[in-house]
Amino acid sequence: MSTKPFFHADQVGSLLRPQNLLDARLEWKAGKISRADLREIEDTAIAACVKMQEDLGLDAVTDGEFRRENWWIDFISAIDGIEISDPDTDNAFQQNPEHGGNYVPKNVLTTGKIGGGGTISIDDFDYLNRCTSKTAKVMIPSPSRIHFHGGRKAVSEDIYPSMDDFWSDIAALYQAEIAALEDHGCQYIQIDDPVLTYFLDAHLRANTASIGEDPDKLLGLYGDVINACISKRRADTQISIHLCRGNAQSQWIAEGSYDAMAAELFPRVNVDAWFLEYDDKRSGGFEPLRFMPDGTNVVLGLITTKTGKMEDPDEIRSRIDEAAKVVPLENLGLSPQCGFASIDIGNKIAFDEQSAKLGMMLKIAEDVWG
Repeated sequence: MSTKPFFHADQVGSLLRPQNLLDARLEWKAGKISRADLREIEDTAIAACVKMQEDLGLDAVTDGEFRRENWWIDFISAIDGIEISDPDTDNAFQQNPEHGGNYVPKNVLTTGKIGGGGTISIDDFDYLNRCTSKTAKVMIPSPSRIHFHGGRKAVSEDIYPSMDDFWSDIAALYQAEIAALEDHGCQYIQIDDPVLTYFLDAHLRANTASIGEDPDKLLGLYGDVINACISKRRADTQISIHLCRGNAQSQWIAEGSYDAMAAELFPRVNVDAWFLEYDDKRSGGFEPLRFMPDGTNVVLGLITTKTGKMEDPDEIRSRIDEAAKVVPLENLGLSPQCGFASIDIGNKIAFDEQSAKLGMMLKIAEDVWG
């Protein structure tokens, strides 16, 4: 029997930051408080965030990504050899008709030899783990985020004349980070990879081709790189992967059903569970789940974090039943489609609406799975 943690009610990870934490981060950036001062404020906010999750009844808790500016930049900027560059204006997020915005993701440049694995997430995990008796879940950005927006042109040819060496060093970095987390007692690691859904969108595929990359080959390459990154994980470590179509201030970036990637990636990537966005029509239907290998868990992101409007529980249960025609019910779970705050200022949703959505999710999961 597997000892890996799997929960029929789960969450993607990021949660709304309290205002005093947002203010403190701005003060730190302005040089008004020290990094140690900011971390103390983060510690207090995380402890309260953990208590909120435990009080709701969640079995897997996170630090809400309270120490991060956004879901990826803090981790990736901490990698040796990486620089963060100007925003990628060709890949701007689409405005939600109800909540306009102008979020544009930044680029990543590789200007030196990749290194630093085993040091990036450890202190943050240790603090989270001390705060809870539940399963502490760690989210790390996918290696695809290091490469996608710039491709080969964003990787120094002086440092990496061979891309095989670049990807080998990336895999070694992630292997070291995962091993260090395991050594500290972490048993649940999630790889966040919205980039994989960009291959479903005609506009974003065209952008990829315009920088000299073949989107079809790149999709398979990213799957193989993820496999290399997780290839040395322990037998009792749960590795999940989360896919969405963008989630910043209630905006999105990509659209398209999973059909265009399902046959290529679902059987290829050796993760234990897939967290998949399914909160609106942009995600398509459940038919592509037929490509999931036997025993792979699928967590259905049927509850939106983009608005505070509550879903109809009966409709959610009906959609779970529909998915169970493709994937066995015991291998399904329920979650929001993404986090509530993929960037620090969060989605256009209130704290009480966040709690209500998580509470509804737990109640539905109890009704469905017991």
